Amino acid sequence: MAVPARTCGASRPGPARTALPWPRRGPRPGVRSPASGSPRLLLLFLPPLLLLPLLAAPGASAYSFPQQHTMQHWARRLEQEIDGVMRIFGGVQQLQEIYKDNRNLFEVQENEPQKLVEKVAGDIESLLDRKVQALKRLADAAENFQKAHRWQDNIKEEDIVYYDAKADAELDDPESEEMERGPKASTLRLDFIEDSNFKNKVNYSYTAVQIPTDIYKGSTIILNELNWTEALENVFTENRRQDPTLLWQVFGSATGVTRYYPATPWRAPKKIDLYDVRRRPWYIQGASSPKDMVIIVDVSGSVSGLTLKLMKTSVCEMLDTLSDDDYVNVASFNEKAQPVSCFTHLVQANVRNKKVFKEAVQGMVAKGTTGYKAGFEYAFDQLQNSNITRANCNKMIMMFTDGGEDRVQDVFEKYNWPNRTVRVFTFSVGQHNYDVTPLQWMACANKGYYFEIPSIGAIRINTQEYLDVLGRPMVLAGKAAKQVQWTNVYEDALGLGLVVTGTLPVFNLTQDGPGEKKNQLILGVMGIDVALNDIKRLTPNYTLGANGYVFAIDLNGYVLLHPNLKPQVSQVGGLEGGKPYEMGTPDFLPCLLQTTNFREPVTLDFLDAELEDENKEEIRRSMIDGNKGHKQIRTLLKSLDERYIDEVMRNYTWVPIRSTNYSLGLVLPPYSTFYLQANLSDQILQVKYFEFLLPSSFESEGHVFIAPREYCKDLNASDNNTEFLRNFIELMEKVTPDSKQCNNFLLHNLILDTGITQQLVERVWRDQDLNTYSLLAVFAATDGGITRVFPNKAAEDWTENPEPFNASFYRRSLDNRGYVFKPPPQDALLRPLELENDTVGILVSTAVELSLGGRTLRPAVVGVKLDLEAWAEKFKVLASNRTHQDQPQKQCGPNSHCEMDCEVNNEDLLCVLIDDGGFLVLSNQNHQWDQVGRFFSEVDANLMLALYNNSFYTRKESYDYQAACAPQPPGNLGAAPRGIFVPTIADFLNLAWWTSAAAWSLFQQLLYGLIYHSWFQADPAEAEGNPEARESSCVMKQTQYYFGSVNASYNAIIDCGNCSRLFHAQRLTNTNLLFVVAEKPLCSQCEAGRLLQKETHSDGPEQCELVQRPRYRRGPHICFDYNATEDTSDCGRGASFPPSLGVLVSLQLLLLLGLPPRPQPQVHAHASHRP
Repeated sequence: MAVPARTCGASRPGPARTALPWPRRGPRPGVRSPASGSPRLLLLFLPPLLLLPLLAAPGASAYSFPQQHTMQHWARRLEQEIDGVMRIFGGVQQLQEIYKDNRNLFEVQENEPQKLVEKVAGDIESLLDRKVQALKRLADAAENFQKAHRWQDNIKEEDIVYYDAKADAELDDPESEEMERGPKASTLRLDFIEDSNFKNKVNYSYTAVQIPTDIYKGSTIILNELNWTEALENVFTENRRQDPTLLWQVFGSATGVTRYYPATPWRAPKKIDLYDVRRRPWYIQGASSPKDMVIIVDVSGSVSGLTLKLMKTSVCEMLDTLSDDDYVNVASFNEKAQPVSCFTHLVQANVRNKKVFKEAVQGMVAKGTTGYKAGFEYAFDQLQNSNITRANCNKMIMMFTDGGEDRVQDVFEKYNWPNRTVRVFTFSVGQHNYDVTPLQWMACANKGYYFEIPSIGAIRINTQEYLDVLGRPMVLAGKAAKQVQWTNVYEDALGLGLVVTGTLPVFNLTQDGPGEKKNQLILGVMGIDVALNDIKRLTPNYTLGANGYVFAIDLNGYVLLHPNLKPQVSQVGGLEGGKPYEMGTPDFLPCLLQTTNFREPVTLDFLDAELEDENKEEIRRSMIDGNKGHKQIRTLLKSLDERYIDEVMRNYTWVPIRSTNYSLGLVLPPYSTFYLQANLSDQILQVKYFEFLLPSSFESEGHVFIAPREYCKDLNASDNNTEFLRNFIELMEKVTPDSKQCNNFLLHNLILDTGITQQLVERVWRDQDLNTYSLLAVFAATDGGITRVFPNKAAEDWTENPEPFNASFYRRSLDNRGYVFKPPPQDALLRPLELENDTVGILVSTAVELSLGGRTLRPAVVGVKLDLEAWAEKFKVLASNRTHQDQPQKQCGPNSHCEMDCEVNNEDLLCVLIDDGGFLVLSNQNHQWDQVGRFFSEVDANLMLALYNNSFYTRKESYDYQAACAPQPPGNLGAAPRGIFVPTIADFLNLAWWTSAAAWSLFQQLLYGLIYHSWFQADPAEAEGNPEARESSCVMKQTQYYFGSVNASYNAIIDCGNCSRLFHAQRLTNTNLLFVVAEKPLCSQCEAGRLLQKETHSDGPEQCELVQRPRYRRGPHICFDYNATEDTSDCGRGASFPPSLGVLVSLQLLLLLGLPPRPQPQVHAHASHRP
């Protein structure tokens, strides 16, 4: 596809994109201008080979554009020079001989994909099963402890002793509530020790308790909860005794209390901790079955001001209670109902879809009259649509309104009765004098619940308590519902890194009396974390080669394991993570007020982790369906540095991980079917080879970098390779390569490769003069983890990763035959390369392929580092009419006809080598030397565009969903007038707990007009800490270019009207280079649209289009949405805050005087009474 807008095009024979016309420019010297019309038409119809001499007919100049055969001759000379240097210095053949000469020192082992993947899947199953057994012990114990517990109405805070995880942070904060009240005797002060397993300070003798900020710790319900859950401490401890590898064990209570083991201080944000375990995806997943939810919002004229703001925020909070197993749509209604976004049906409640909803909700405007019938009919139609993907479990309608009189009984009779398969939850929002009886009736008549949201502080708790109702069928199902589920990946904020959590619901087994109905309340959810690093340790280490890997996905197609799973955002706040939303316009801020960091798990789809194609779609579907399979495919692969695309062959093998929702896959290149395993039984030889690792040998044998692998348990890691090597040598002086504390495979292979690469120095490099061929260095890197750079001084400028498996040149060389050129990377915005002391080099590498007994493998990569400046001069000579550098330049007399060349005519002729990613490698223009490594469009935009339009290059665009971006500018945050006291968010939330409904009614206009705007805009940054010190997650669009289908040599014209431009392009055989010769642009009017390669910020693909073709997924295998014995009589009541005249008067005085109010402790009355 040609680049749109004001771009230049190109014409050529053969397949090409539709080229766009080039802007005109003045005539080129020596070429007749075709401005008269008929000569121009004649030229356009001439064959290309006749066209070039005619256009290049000499006039004032004695030189013409070189003929095609001339440029092909130059290309052959370049190919021969590169091949000659690599044969002499690369040492491919010599290294092959060295391996064969040392054949007795290693064995060739085979990777058998099916056996490997089945073994790893079995090991992962065993690991997770141990966690499942611990979960079951915890859940059973919790149910028994609660059943045996005697409810205490008169319990006091002083009666309960526990470690408050936030106590240390609150004591350090002079403004905290606890400091104002004075320290409680019931709060323990603990000592902690650093634990490498948790990467944190912990105390194994106690559990820690976290209670949400907006819940009063001294309430009767919370104190009773703390009382009976204290007994879990012994079970946590016993679990750890039985399985020392256990990490965080957590009980999330339906009351909001979190008790976790071992104890560690809570990492709360600087201003306010909004973490509530009941809003975490792992809790929601364990507490209810998947949901199909339709949210309908009353936007009639009576809904305005603060009430509409409350509704928008309530919808955002409701969306945050949904996970990727759920489906949702949001609509507004007055006389008619319509979706608030572009989504016309239920869509998966993933991060990006929910963001669309949250942004769309802010555009709702109040007008018209209330029409409940229109809203409910729209919602029921959405839930009855069976032609779309959905959860097919719990079905519900959530209605937000300010009140009304219509009960729409006819709608329920038509759509929902008598089976009542759809639950209806109604929310009365704001202050009003409407009769709420119709809203209560709707909820009670349809197995739902009625809630009131009079103020901002009531939103969080009332938009999550519907989960108690959804949990009823699960509780009533008993043991059948006790199913362990495993979550998506998320990042643990307490330092574990990426984890998954196994969850198990905990039920209330109490009965009010003999013969009474079974209790249908869920007590909470048990969770146990498993670090992904622990799972990765079960996968093959280094035997799969640099480009082989193991991956795993869940039923949504999200990756659990994958080398490209690398979320970039650091996590803060809470027990686990998600990704923060970016702060945008002020209207979006109400949704963000309650949004803490990392609300969402890390959900990277397999097709986003890799470059998507039809074969991978089939593999993904088969894995989700729990099938076994094997498939060899040709696919595109993004390079490690994300600058290149390679077309590669890969073998995919996959099996399900039994007893889980995961499936495991193995990816192997054909050349990684076999690998070397060193067998250095000769200790004398071990010592001999080991000596070549000593720095004292570097001057004669070249510098050695060793891969920073976990060779031994006691080896101290370091990011500095010199220090790491020193640590390694010190350890090896104490232990042997056969020590039990060491990985014998890694050590033996490392030492073997040390000796083999030293023999390459001895046989090839040491006796050669690198300067003769303008080389800065020669090098060899191996699977065993050795990178040897010769001579030693060249190591000072060596910037490649010391781990060959993480070095882009190494991985690309294995996947590409021939010589792979890698210019130094250079961003267009960075300073040009410094050409000082001839230190700028271009890497050229190639893989060493061995064939041993019919088994082929590639255990090493060798190469050279070219001196940029010297090779640029050599490039001019090779692309000229001289046969060698010492021959005088050919002079063209005034009466003779000569072809231009890249040396003599460098003022008129541009000659470049461009690599397969479109990056400049060499140029005959001295002023372009400092642009080597830059994307060629930044150097010559219209020539790069012509190469693209003529199919020399193909473009691949993809999205990085794991990027981190700098925070958005704050805009007008905090700019509201502060004429009177304006509460912070912390004051706001506390205020909501003790302020009565009447108080909010009295001050509604005051709050909205004077304070509300700044409340929603001034404090999110304070609530989360300093935004400038933290990056946020974002989507980045990546564009890579790679060689297209053209593999021939031909000439073409960049048609700029009166100012055309000739060029020739040809691929160099056995390299990743394109040789291009072109006339230099002589007039600036031919401005091309610039091709972009740099990563750019993006909103990602259009979500409204993506939902029309959703990716295949499967929901959980079980569903609990109905039980005939369910008691639906508990279906809601009015507000729980009784008015207080003293409070009302105090509130007015405090607001007017500008003094911060002191909160009156209250607890929400809907918290279930648990006798």
